[in-house]
Amino acid sequence: MRILGLVPARGGSKGVARKNARLIAGKPLLAWTADAARSATRLDGVILSTDDEELAEIGRECGLEVPFIRPAALATDTTPMIDVVLHSIDWADDDGRAFDALCLLQPTNPLRTAHDIDQAVELFERDDADTVFSVLAVPNDHHPDWVYLKSPDGSLRLSNGDREPVARRQDLPPAYHREGSIYLTRADVLRSRASLYGEKVRGFPIDADRSVNIDTPDDWVRAETLLEMMS
Repeated sequence: MRILGLVPARGGSKGVARKNARLIAGKPLLAWTADAARSATRLDGVILSTDDEELAEIGRECGLEVPFIRPAALATDTTPMIDVVLHSIDWADDDGRAFDALCLLQPTNPLRTAHDIDQAVELFERDDADTVFSVLAVPNDHHPDWVYLKSPDGSLRLSNGDREPVARRQDLPPAYHREGSIYLTRADVLRSRASLYGEKVRGFPIDADRSVNIDTPDDWVRAETLLEMMS
């Protein structure tokens, strides 16, 4: 299976200004994902999709392929990620480089490693999945079987539809939420469904102690501390 790695990096950002180009633990934020992607053995090419010339140059210095500058219409705050993904898949097709799947690696998750990527690909291929994405375990206190939703009349109901909650923590089934650092999807699913999610979905667990999605200044501080500990 031929897999294209895609690193999407816009020049603009709200929570932390110019974060993809900003230095963190000694190098640009973008570089942490670029290094992990290039060190992974299961990707058959890694491209950077960016609308920003400075980020394009950083990407090239990190060894990423920068085959195009992303159109401004695909680099707004409201642009769906699937549109960016499909633009990159279309480029690969037009360039005569057919890929069976795409691995989306967002630079705002700098703690994911090359080993994580390779292990996620192994799961993807072994289970013949349509989609694999990285996940974190949901803490028991927030487990969906213990979550109540408020109805318009003010009454509460369990989110799973049951009348009574599961009594014991030990009886709760495993539950996960998306972690955000790795998304693997078959190319035919991307094209036919215009979605990162196919029918057969698998989760690749990530340790919460080394997971962060940089969206705020507090996220940045935590990520920098963890990166310096890992370096």
